[in-house]
Amino acid sequence: MKKITKEFQEFISRGNVVDMAVGVIIGGAFTAIVNSLVNDMLTPLLGLLTGGVDFTTLSFGIGEAQFCYGSFIAAILNFVLVALVLFFLVKGINKMRNRKKAEEEAAAPTTKVCPFCKTEIDLHATRCPHCTSELQE
Repeated sequence: MKKITKEFQEFISRGNVVDMAVGVIIGGAFTAIVNSLVNDMLTPLLGLLTGGVDFTTLSFGIGEAQFCYGSFIAAILNFVLVALVLFFLVKGINKMRNRKKAEEEAAAPTTKVCPFCKTEIDLHATRCPHCTSELQE
């Protein structure tokens, strides 16, 4: 029993298990945000644009069978709206990441100026390739 307990503790304390748990929890919270944006903001706007048509009531019947194609249309619209919101959120996040990465890359110099001939050389160079002067660190 001790061996199983020890193995379980090692399994739980692994970084990837904890990271996965955090990802699932944040994913649930993010899902709530996206669903709220779609259901509370975009769907009413779509209702205004379509004149308040409720797609879920659209159906037809053949004999005893009732085909609720309106619910299917509403599910497709909801999927498209959620996908659109996610697309723009991910696009915005990627843009912010790229901007930050570009700023970090621009901030780190990769060259220096030779004090003797004033040409631009690699930051880690110990001798200038143009005037062959030895450079001090």
